[in-house]
Amino acid sequence: METYYNHINGEWCESKTGEQFENRNPADWNEIVGTFPKSDKRDVDAAVKAACGAFNEWRLMPAPKRGEIIKKAGDLLTERKEELARLMTREMGKVLTETRGDMQEGIDTAYYAASEGRRLFSHTAPSELPNKMNMSFRMPVGVAGIITPWNFPMAIPTWKIFPALVCGNTVVFKPASDTPATAAELVKILLEAGVPPRVINIVHGTGSAVGIPIVEHPDINIISFTGSSAVGKVIAEKAGRQLKRVSLELGGKNAQIVMDDADLDLALEGVIWGAFGTTGQRCTATSRLILHHAIYDTFLDMLAARTQKLVMGSGLDPDVHVGPLVNAGQRDIVEHYVEIGKKEGARLVCGGERETSARCANGFFYKPTVFAEVTPSMTIAREEIFGPVLSVLKAVSVEEAIAILNNTVYGLSSSIYTRNVNNAFKAVRDIEAGITYINGPTIGAECHMPFGGVKETGNGHREGGWSVYEFFSEIKTVYVDFSGKLQRAQIDNQG
Repeated sequence: METYYNHINGEWCESKTGEQFENRNPADWNEIVGTFPKSDKRDVDAAVKAACGAFNEWRLMPAPKRGEIIKKAGDLLTERKEELARLMTREMGKVLTETRGDMQEGIDTAYYAASEGRRLFSHTAPSELPNKMNMSFRMPVGVAGIITPWNFPMAIPTWKIFPALVCGNTVVFKPASDTPATAAELVKILLEAGVPPRVINIVHGTGSAVGIPIVEHPDINIISFTGSSAVGKVIAEKAGRQLKRVSLELGGKNAQIVMDDADLDLALEGVIWGAFGTTGQRCTATSRLILHHAIYDTFLDMLAARTQKLVMGSGLDPDVHVGPLVNAGQRDIVEHYVEIGKKEGARLVCGGERETSARCANGFFYKPTVFAEVTPSMTIAREEIFGPVLSVLKAVSVEEAIAILNNTVYGLSSSIYTRNVNNAFKAVRDIEAGITYINGPTIGAECHMPFGGVKETGNGHREGGWSVYEFFSEIKTVYVDFSGKLQRAQIDNQG
């Protein structure tokens, strides 16, 4: 067990409360991964003050130099990939194959961010007046408040922090209380790579005691949050009172369509990975499966047989396919929705109960669960569960399948398996989602492409790719008049 601290104003320190909380292994609750400071608003105030004090020095460093520091961080993440992947599995449960992927996404994001330090492109345009030039530049916004979830403890913080830093912002970072150790190690790596000590600050604690003070602090200029839609709405309201720029990546109720002309074996691989990877604890997880009626029974049999072969246990065990839920509360939520599904008339095909084998006795394990005969109006087809529960629905055409897919308040990721190019392009055109996969599962975003959704999945911003650099920078328009006289736009250019 290791004792961790906040990093504020260039120092590793305890919280002002003097209190700590434990981070435990959800696969074996007897194992304490580490203890962390239970911070409050006073710690946030100190972190923001430090970040404000460091802003001028950091923003004046040339962006390519800032990018070089992030490149060094990528090198250090590469060196420590296996070590940190194992730590991540211990603190949040997903299998080692996935935490290695989580680490690799952070590495890839670092190298992409480093290259953006030499771009940060803006525009020039001709002036309507003679002897005058028009141009624009990207400028940093100020202090960025970064609030991240527990399901991708390395990837999501790097999606936010690396672009924020490359754009010249300073950072106050609040990681999820379920995965603080990976976050702390990321901050250590950034400091080792050369980020000036006051530029990156981490404050551990709860959403109410740390997250909300970050959102409401008048000296934090920009907020990036990933989490539930309910919390996102609260953040949008509170930040909106100060007209802060806010990026919200929120919930999903993602669906995979399988048409009658699809490669069924490939589609089966996709839905197993999409529904039960990360134990269903992804905003992009496949929680609905929409099957063409002609292959419904056949595919359902294939799905049930494959699901029941999945092995549960510690993510450090190479023979395990599915790890635990992150905590007892999340398991309770899954159980609650399973009971709702039964009461509303869905047919339980497999799962639907806790995994109680000896290897799972001390953790929060729940069997991968499949419901059939689900209708679009059922609760389990409409609300986000964030667990290993898959609802199977039936459609008679691609148009009906797309209509069922769109019948949700969310719009993050989507998928269709088909060999028919017309069906594929109808899906691309008509599905209401920020991401659509053709012949791939609903999970698997790549760091150099925009990531985000529509409807209650977010507020329109995107992470990943070039788009996140637009969020973390302001456009400054510059006019240079070298005519030697007053020229009035829209007046002197007319005869």
